[in-house]
Amino acid sequence: MAEFSWVSRSPLEQGLVTGVHGARGIKAGVLLTEIRNFDLIQVMARRGKGVQMASAAEARFGVAAPDVPKAIQTADASLIWSGPDQYFVLSKGSKHTMDTLTRALSQSASLSDQSHARALIGVSGTKARAMLAKLSSIDLHPQALPIGTAAATSIDHTSVNLWRGNDRPDGQAVFNLLVFATFAESLWHTMLDAAAEYGVDIRHSEEFA
Repeated sequence: MAEFSWVSRSPLEQGLVTGVHGARGIKAGVLLTEIRNFDLIQVMARRGKGVQMASAAEARFGVAAPDVPKAIQTADASLIWSGPDQYFVLSKGSKHTMDTLTRALSQSASLSDQSHARALIGVSGTKARAMLAKLSSIDLHPQALPIGTAAATSIDHTSVNLWRGNDRPDGQAVFNLLVFATFAESLWHTMLDAAAEYGVDIRHSEEFA
């Protein structure tokens, strides 16, 4: 009998080459960072149980789950709106897994582990908005997309969940993208091409932005 080894790998393992790419002789205007080794659970209310799910989420996390396109930060997780009566729970360190959340939420919601089905990419830098504006139709101006705003949208025809995280210490905006793993490498190369004229600093990290 053949033996199999199931080893989790980044969907960008082949396509991500760290370092500075694109325009030379200037400070990189775009920072692209793949975040690895996270837990991601999608929570969807059962029919007619949206209110009950919201109450269960508040009991579990100490805050109400987002019912509008928002990303809400708790002490150890981010709750990211992904559609009517549904949201993602993004966390690290196995604090919010299928096992723990099923016990807390399964009476009112269906749960799906998306930890290895999505790639998480952080986009920041002085030219982050300019690069994303080439590929997205949503308004990225700070007044239209303040910190904590989320959207289920597309980047160059690829479906993504986008939300604006807290600004970096230097004041630069941070945009987070969740994309299906099967489309991650294609989107990654598209963003590299769009950012090349600004210079791109490519990294991977195990920490959230």
